[in-house]
Amino acid sequence: GAHVVKLEGGAFMADTTEFLQQRGIPVCAHIGLTPQSVHALGGYKVQGKGGDAAERLLADARAHDAAGAAMILMEAVPAELGSRVSQAVAAPTIGIGAGAGCDGQVLVMHDMLGVYPGKTARFVKNFMDGQSSVQAAVEAYVRAVKEQTFPAAEHTFSA
Repeated sequence: GAHVVKLEGGAFMADTTEFLQQRGIPVCAHIGLTPQSVHALGGYKVQGKGGDAAERLLADARAHDAAGAAMILMEAVPAELGSRVSQAVAAPTIGIGAGAGCDGQVLVMHDMLGVYPGKTARFVKNFMDGQSSVQAAVEAYVRAVKEQTFPAAEHTFSA
């Protein structure tokens, strides 16, 4: 079984978050860039840039938090907004391209290991560089997150 269900979407998904949470199913609310609906967002673009967009993303996070989300995953949002959301909600925040101000960080394993075709997202760092094994690369990632050297400024977006 799964330990958590990840739901992509803003405040319009908060009722679903609450429905699942009330039935004992923890929810990870995924806001910002949502890959399952990336084409409706205009492609792979930073989300929450500018006043109205930032306020909307903050409202999305608050709605999921109020609905009982176990955590909030923010993808491809300006670092300042990632910090602001993290301070505004009780649920832990996980960032993937949302800056160092989130409570935790995540990278897709293929990105972390440099196994990807074509262009990479700004927030990706190849932790396999200079490592002799996958285990060493993962350990380097964990160390960088704990030491707060990742994500660095070059892996984040600005408003």
